[in-house]
Amino acid sequence: MAPHVRAPGAPRTYPWQENLAMTATTGATQSAHPDRPGKKDGVCSEFTVFTKIKPGHADALREDLAKIAEAENRAALRQIGTLHDARHVLFDNDTQFMFASVFDGSWDTYIDDFGKTVVGANFDRIFSHSEGFPGVSDPGVKDWFVAHQAPAGVFVSSYPDLTVQQIWKDQRVEEAFEAVLDTAEFRAALDNPANAELLATPAFQKLLEEAAA
Repeated sequence: MAPHVRAPGAPRTYPWQENLAMTATTGATQSAHPDRPGKKDGVCSEFTVFTKIKPGHADALREDLAKIAEAENRAALRQIGTLHDARHVLFDNDTQFMFASVFDGSWDTYIDDFGKTVVGANFDRIFSHSEGFPGVSDPGVKDWFVAHQAPAGVFVSSYPDLTVQQIWKDQRVEEAFEAVLDTAEFRAALDNPANAELLATPAFQKLLEEAAA
């Protein structure tokens, strides 16, 4: 995300800083069913947050990111079950931090899930290096994320109609079907004249074509 144009010598500002200042000025609060930032494409939504790193915390942030990368396991991600991918970036001479992800479902459920899972502890550790972060379990954490979120100008998914759960299911089905294809029993069934009518159907032929692709 490129910063706003600024006069020479003026401090660099970012959209999330303007959002935060606006919230503080107006005293705006979230309604019971607020509109949330972030672009959607089908069932997928993007979540991009920019924060200011606490002075002197860049190295500690990198260390914590490295620990998470080493300790992160798929079981924790499966516990959430809606997270497609996530990226952590330090930039602007280690003064700014970006967290970007793609997820399924509602914005509020996405944030709530982090507070209920093992990944939530990692969220707390990483964002504790950002100025003003109240903690993932704090009642005001959603307002904090909204104030620091900068929606993408354009967001496009290669599979807008597939949730994480559907992708996992498709993978399981494919693995199971591939296992069947490798059996002698399946090969014998293909050669059995009694199955000729089924094998000739467009649906079955399409299935074989996709399996061979």
